[in-house]
Amino acid sequence: MGILFLLGSCTRHSDMQDEGADFFQGVWVQDSVSNSSETLNYNLHEFKVTCDSIYATIKVHNKIKTIPDSCYGDGNWKEYAKAVYVVRGDSIIVEGVYTKENGKQKISGCYKNGPYVPRFKIAYSSKDSVVLENRFEARAIVLKKVADITCVPKKRWEM
Repeated sequence: MGILFLLGSCTRHSDMQDEGADFFQGVWVQDSVSNSSETLNYNLHEFKVTCDSIYATIKVHNKIKTIPDSCYGDGNWKEYAKAVYVVRGDSIIVEGVYTKENGKQKISGCYKNGPYVPRFKIAYSSKDSVVLENRFEARAIVLKKVADITCVPKKRWEM
């Protein structure tokens, strides 16, 4: 009887994308961070949001060497991630993985790898700008929309 209960409680997730949040569809770019010249490190974000999927490019600027010399270079590099998101009230919950530039999952190498799970509070939104507060960082992410995207749900493995 217990096995039947456990099997009955499982649900199969669809292999199709959900539509996501209408206001968030598009390409969003953070072009600056206040006081960046005075800070030791900061990130600039770019999000491509299509349906319930988000593709992130994070431009890292780090003035202090906290990683091996072979990875540090001049202190500027890019991180990539892909994820799905859901909007709940004033929050955007993101769950995904860090990837290589080609979108394949990154399991080792320089910089970040593994899960990409930021939690954002939507501090402000309009049709062409969004301000997100990352629950794990002190700086707000001020984004402006640079391109519209219309959601056309696809099978997840066709993306």
